[in-house]
Amino acid sequence: MDRQEATELIIKAKKEKGLTWDKIAQEVGSHKVWVTSALLGQNSMSSEAAEKATALLGLGPEVAKALTECPLKGSLDSDVPVDPLIYRFHEITQVYGTTIKEIIHEMFGDGIMSAIDFEMDISKKPDPKGDRVVITFDGKFLPYRKW
Repeated sequence: MDRQEATELIIKAKKEKGLTWDKIAQEVGSHKVWVTSALLGQNSMSSEAAEKATALLGLGPEVAKALTECPLKGSLDSDVPVDPLIYRFHEITQVYGTTIKEIIHEMFGDGIMSAIDFEMDISKKPDPKGDRVVITFDGKFLPYRKW
């Protein structure tokens, strides 16, 4: 079974069982963003984590095995995403990307934020004018090596 087939089974089982990504993550014992990413095929899980997730979802060992394999990362098929929510992130980097880059360089120097040594959190902030989405990126700064 490949990662895409496993992902399709996971999404179907999640829906059929009425589970949330948060509930699955609690069962696995890891952060909801990371677990969701792994179950959607973007990260590999340990055998133990994969077994916990698939047991909760009622899926077999072939799905658990697929979850432990190294994935081909990157889930978008086109250069510019067409899904409105995902497109907004593209739009944010188009409008604010150079600003983010300038401020990071001013604060840290010439380098990048790691997407490998990285954590992300997504939360909801109530607001009388409409609830707010709060997304926190937390990545290690990696300076460019001078040689």
